[in-house]
Amino acid sequence: MKINPVYLFAITGFFLTSCVTSPPTEFKQRHIQTKTSFGLLEISSFDIYTENNALHLLISGTSSENTNSISVRYLKSIDQGEHWSKPLDIGTNPPAPLASRGNDVQIAARGDDIISLWQVQGEIPNNGPLVSFLSHDSGKSWHQGKNPAADNNGDQSHIDLIVDTLGYFHAVWLSDPEENGYQSLSYSQSIDHGEDWHTPLKLDESTCSCCSNTLALSPNGAIHVLYRDMKPRDMAMLTSIDNGISWQDKKIIGNFNWQFDGCPHVGGGLTFDQSNNYYSSVWTGFSGMSGLYTISSSQTVKIGKNATHSDIIVINDRIIVVWDEIQPGGTAIFSSQSFDNAMSWSTPQRLSDPERTATHPRIIASNTNAQVFWTEKMNKHESNLVMTWLE
Repeated sequence: MKINPVYLFAITGFFLTSCVTSPPTEFKQRHIQTKTSFGLLEISSFDIYTENNALHLLISGTSSENTNSISVRYLKSIDQGEHWSKPLDIGTNPPAPLASRGNDVQIAARGDDIISLWQVQGEIPNNGPLVSFLSHDSGKSWHQGKNPAADNNGDQSHIDLIVDTLGYFHAVWLSDPEENGYQSLSYSQSIDHGEDWHTPLKLDESTCSCCSNTLALSPNGAIHVLYRDMKPRDMAMLTSIDNGISWQDKKIIGNFNWQFDGCPHVGGGLTFDQSNNYYSSVWTGFSGMSGLYTISSSQTVKIGKNATHSDIIVINDRIIVVWDEIQPGGTAIFSSQSFDNAMSWSTPQRLSDPERTATHPRIIASNTNAQVFWTEKMNKHESNLVMTWLE
């Protein structure tokens, strides 16, 4: 069995299904590491960043049964996640994160320099500004940095963070300074490892207010951000080829023309191959076409009607997409891969255990293999972090 491509014609508005022979080879799931919360009662949010042979993990969650305190902890692995450093609480009584899956804490690292970002509670419930914490000694010590947004006005949420080959850090977030529910997409960069940030740029005046944003770098050095637009509620991509100084006109990723006045709470995944071709995983709620799709410059393939949150990556000659999908026992994590530039996909393979609710997968490259992370829980139990290796 394979997933066949569906070619999307934005002008005529119809779909053509085309069959592709020779389905891709299945990959095997090497093993699942013991599910863990790294000393927290539960993990409510996490981010993972890979840099050379190191994995940098940031987690947040409840730390004590007797209090409602939320901790943010940093861990590092130098053996592809087989072993991790002792969890280190960031800062002394740092501002507690207003973080959950889809509005996660964020981390990026290059060499000894690491930046973490998260949203904290402001004056209005479930709204607030960003805070940053920095390390310049590979995570051994941390101090509070400046807010990339330059001020603490209104709501600043749904962050993503990345670092380029020059060591410049780039951040995007949704901004609502008036706290009136109208969000814009903002961007800033730091060229001194997070100690200072450039004046923020407003990349889009009006966006969806509740969907995650995704930053990606292509091999030619361009910076890209994938986000959900306002009208229509389709995904869009912005690109800068001059290190964030200016940005090209947005490109709609999947012209579904989904008109929706609400919050879908679903972002997307974005990756590039060595020829600078993009591959994205996006979800739409458009009637009669709802579901998860992989979209490139030449192909639009529907992955599944019940699939939602996703991530995607290119590793050598293959592309791997992961997603969560509604099942009879709750949401589960699935994966599929393509060896023909996303023209066809292997039979979806379930990664998460039955009888557990799993959500919001992340996938990273680890040498020639891939690692997938997600959070999951059993009924009446707390959420843990799960890792698996795909070969």
